[in-house]
Amino acid sequence: MTPAIFGLSGLVLTADERAFFRDADPAGYIFFGRNVENREQLRALTDSLREIHGRDRLLITIDQEGGRVARMKPPEWTRFPAGEAFDRLYDVAPASAIEAARANAEALGFDLAEVGISCTHAPVLDVRQPGAHDVIGDRALGQEPLRVAALGRAVLDGLARAGIIGTIKHMPGHGRSNTDTHLDLPTVTASEEELEVDLAPFRALNAAPIGMTGHLLFTAWDRENPATLSPFVIGEVIRGRIGFDGLLLTDDLDMAALSGTVPERAARAIAAGCDIALNCWAKMDDMVGIAKALPALSHKGAQRLSTALNSTKTPQSPVSSQAELMAKRDALLALNEASA
Repeated sequence: MTPAIFGLSGLVLTADERAFFRDADPAGYIFFGRNVENREQLRALTDSLREIHGRDRLLITIDQEGGRVARMKPPEWTRFPAGEAFDRLYDVAPASAIEAARANAEALGFDLAEVGISCTHAPVLDVRQPGAHDVIGDRALGQEPLRVAALGRAVLDGLARAGIIGTIKHMPGHGRSNTDTHLDLPTVTASEEELEVDLAPFRALNAAPIGMTGHLLFTAWDRENPATLSPFVIGEVIRGRIGFDGLLLTDDLDMAALSGTVPERAARAIAAGCDIALNCWAKMDDMVGIAKALPALSHKGAQRLSTALNSTKTPQSPVSSQAELMAKRDALLALNEASA
């Protein structure tokens, strides 16, 4: 198995993609707006991927956080709020905010499960910092680590109730970013003591089945390599100080924060200690290059992947209860306005 997650070019598999995926046997896939049209189409696409591999449990992922990060959009799918909504409610009623976040995540998870998606790259556990770039911004669950952890735990639990795996991101913390990693490499000059704030939510939820790195340079830990490519950050900080032993994915390797060819970036990330290289843009030359550049998925990586795929619960409620979950969420979020 190739330790990579690959993107797809369109609404259906091309003949070249089908042949390549059969041979390369990637660990999983990721969907974007270009892959999403309606329920029937999306279910057929996920079924076609499972048919290639001959297994029902397959890591098929998407960035469906809510707010501005949502690949499945209205009018076909429901719009879900960004993390900031639950942060605001926490100011008024912490227990209600946690319950609202859980209900929202379970309702969102129903949309994914219905079309055969097994994992969303959420929750965002980055602690929001004043004055930082808006690349995280309202996606964050708060500026206080314990609050972020409490709401993040509720999101993971809600997703799992719907049969969906969550992903904690972006380790070891993206909240201090001074630029958008899609465009440039952020440099974080905070001290190790200051960075304890960033680590705290990830440490609290270190038993999560899947985590994702961030492409940031932390001068306190490694002055030469961004976290995704840093053996020290992966081994000492993420695996050590945070204590995360789940399946570790890179953030998208196509981002301009990283240098070198995409296959070179993938090889460096795996050598640094990441389990899976995430390559989103479905460029066949890059995907073939990654498959050639990487060793097979490690034994430990395979164990982590299996654990993640088996981590979710059987959905506890029928899909028809999605409306009830959203009504519950909305009633709780309305406390924000009632308190204003």
